[in-house]
Amino acid sequence: MYHLWNLLWACLVSNPFYPHVPSSTGANTASTPSQIAAAAPTTPPSTLTGRLPALGWNHWNAYGCDINEIKIISAANELVSLGLKDAGYEYINIDDCWSLMQRNPKTNELVPDPSKFPNGISGVAAEVHALGLKLGIYSDAGTATCAGYPGSLGTESLDAATFSSWGIDYLKYDNCFVPKNWTDSPDYDDWYNSNSAIRYRQMGAALAEQSIPIQLDLCIWGDANVWDWGARVGHSWRMSFDSSPTWSYITEIIAINVQYLSSIDFFSHNDMDMMEIGNGNLTIQEQRTHMAAWVLFKSPILLGTDLSLLSSTQISIITNPELLAFHQDSTVGIPAAPFNASASSSASSIPEYYAGSSSKGVHVFIINTFSTSATKTFTIANVPGLSGNGPFVVHDMWEGSDLPGTYSLDSSFSIRVDPHDTVAYRIT
Repeated sequence: MYHLWNLLWACLVSNPFYPHVPSSTGANTASTPSQIAAAAPTTPPSTLTGRLPALGWNHWNAYGCDINEIKIISAANELVSLGLKDAGYEYINIDDCWSLMQRNPKTNELVPDPSKFPNGISGVAAEVHALGLKLGIYSDAGTATCAGYPGSLGTESLDAATFSSWGIDYLKYDNCFVPKNWTDSPDYDDWYNSNSAIRYRQMGAALAEQSIPIQLDLCIWGDANVWDWGARVGHSWRMSFDSSPTWSYITEIIAINVQYLSSIDFFSHNDMDMMEIGNGNLTIQEQRTHMAAWVLFKSPILLGTDLSLLSSTQISIITNPELLAFHQDSTVGIPAAPFNASASSSASSIPEYYAGSSSKGVHVFIINTFSTSATKTFTIANVPGLSGNGPFVVHDMWEGSDLPGTYSLDSSFSIRVDPHDTVAYRIT
């Protein structure tokens, strides 16, 4: 496995939308970190939103910069007609490329591109809200967004007020075009007071001043030890580079995220990035693992595909009621965590066995990381959280039915798992 910094660097230098440290010139750099560090805001994020990981859709993986009002409204209607809203999905999020390249010369406000959004963002918000859904938008904690549109560094209060006036419910806040005087060395000691964190703290405080709660996702790519301070600033935070519809991405983000599970709880979510179900050449088994991993780690789940092209099988994966119930459980905020399948087993770099509790019982997820079918076995007594001596019933969460027979505490459970697939059980 690559080290996290190597992964980030490889992604950034190879992606033209993600400049690493551009020029420090620009109107938003008048105040330097040294001038504001002592007075940097410490306002915590709103507790009126973001308690549970977000469920919704984001346009970027499907459309990139080729976005407009019609596609956003169509996605909102698909969320309803396909039963995704009934399953709990609620956010329709606009990503990069929605604004003009220049701010309003009189007010300095961000301006929606009228060719893409003839009714403005507020018009889109009205239609989305009328469907009982919420609208998200995108900006950047630098001088420009990753695609080169105006960023919000230095205009946080103005932009937060603008978003609020439009009816925005969610902000994805990216990390491109950061001036050199706003960067940090990799061995910074106090990351909450680092330049990186202060850029996000400024927007977090500005959002907290608005009359409606706005959920904040810190799209900081796993930089600046964000898992240590993210919950003091926003509701979720990106753990790595951008997702891709590949098995290698799924395994890499699992390997990264599993190191920082202690950061996850209510109002505190490690973001494994937008979903790729429906994109690329992922097998159905890989798409099941994609969904299960985001569920068991309680990452935000933001679908990133043309919803109208999803198959019935793919829809059944992303709307599985039992997996979503674990993900959205209102009594247990912490994720599933790796466990040793038997007394003689040892942990691997990408753990395959996970267990976590919910209001409905104890859940076990098993990922087959191999490219061939494999028999996976665990001892019931080794599952954390179980109490009593049994008998125990094993319930298949994908199928929604109990398996035949019962198990005692010293029983072993074995299952043949397809290549790159994940099985999910509830044990009661």
